Amino acid sequence: MFDFTIEATSGPARAGRLALPHGTVETPAFLPVGTQGTVRALSPRDLQAVGAELVLANTYHLHVRPGEAVVAKLGGLHRFMAWDRPLLTDSGGFQVFSLDGFREVREDGVEFQSHVDGGRRTLTPERAVEIQWTLGADIAMAFDHVAPGGADVATARDALDRTLRWLERCARRHRELSDSRTAGRPDGKAFTVRPSDSPTVRQTLWPILQGGAHLDLRAEGLRRILELGSWTGLAIGGLSVGEPKRVMYDMLEALEPRLPGELPRYLMGVGFPADLVAAVERGVDLFDCVAPTRHGRNGSAFVLARLPATSVCRGGAAGTQAPLAAQRPLLDPARRGDAGGDPGEGFPALGRRLAPPLHSNRIRVIMHPSFALLFAPAGQTGGGVAVFVLQIGAFIAIFYFLLIRPQRKQQEEHKKLLSSLQKGDQVVTSGGIIGEVIHLKDNEVTIRSGESRLVVMRSNVASILKRPAAVEAKPA
Repeated sequence: MFDFTIEATSGPARAGRLALPHGTVETPAFLPVGTQGTVRALSPRDLQAVGAELVLANTYHLHVRPGEAVVAKLGGLHRFMAWDRPLLTDSGGFQVFSLDGFREVREDGVEFQSHVDGGRRTLTPERAVEIQWTLGADIAMAFDHVAPGGADVATARDALDRTLRWLERCARRHRELSDSRTAGRPDGKAFTVRPSDSPTVRQTLWPILQGGAHLDLRAEGLRRILELGSWTGLAIGGLSVGEPKRVMYDMLEALEPRLPGELPRYLMGVGFPADLVAAVERGVDLFDCVAPTRHGRNGSAFVLARLPATSVCRGGAAGTQAPLAAQRPLLDPARRGDAGGDPGEGFPALGRRLAPPLHSNRIRVIMHPSFALLFAPAGQTGGGVAVFVLQIGAFIAIFYFLLIRPQRKQQEEHKKLLSSLQKGDQVVTSGGIIGEVIHLKDNEVTIRSGESRLVVMRSNVASILKRPAAVEAKPA
């Protein structure tokens, strides 16, 4: 378990397979970010359809709301997310250190003000590990001190040294949990974390390499991490936090020959297409970032080439689909001398609302030729007012048949589904919780999920997964 096998190389770039308790991940791989246990605007089925094999969830956000204890009662993070493939949880370090002015860094940990209720909380290396252990992800990250982009040597040195001291404490606590030891918490309170189901090892801990934009600090940090023990993976943190792109690319290039080749390399917080390609060229295997899904749920898509405006209208007469974007080789911004420009250049965002998610192995966006009418200049058609009216009519018709009518049909089908709910139905809620209906009262539905019972609004039931055999056998 946790073995990493390199199957092919091309210069520093590698293709490999990472074996984890909940499945195997083919690398290079991008991790969609499910901050609070869900990737916004995408269901687990959507993620599987686009080939996601490893998803990231956030320790800080899940700890603040709903709390790791609630997730544990609901069966752990995998069941909470309705995701049966591998999961990685970050330590919360980046989020805590981003609360500038609302946190206090001490040697034992970080005290911060919750963005949810304003309460004061403390996150220590031990607590970060305990929370991630309770959540039950395949990969847990060590608690680290993130220095801001452009940090000077003194600031980067302070963050690196503290990160390494915290790594020792994280590793010690993780070993205690893995060995089923019920060691007390540093604050003297009762032990509350469920120990491992030993001898099965269900989680691994990865260190994070800090050091800012200073190669000598990075090299020292790498040496000290490897001296602390053997690891199953290594993360590179503190990049893509405001420094110029050229600095990040140069740092990855300088680090690549120093990194142990047998370990998977995880570049944290990087997800623009051009950056992914540049990092893979420099030997990186795993990435995560909120940018792709954030752009997608706001109606934009990354494409690989700009298309002349006239090509939108081509093919309309023949009734064929006109591609808005065609594929072309990716460009490495570092090779163009682009030190600090738009990381998405060459991948323009299309600000047009598209049908929900486009499941395709190719990165392309398709527009029906009917839309060409909307972009044809009225002066070129010779119709004047008549053409303008036709354009408005076409827009209304397209809007109705592609948006309003399908939504009405979907709403009617959902109403029928809700009216047919009965005890014993296996259902999934809009939040991804799977359970059995045990009680119905007006607009409230009581669901049993594992050992927990939840009361949800009837409208929050997304679909019925399974009905009791006796009900299904009844004649229509």
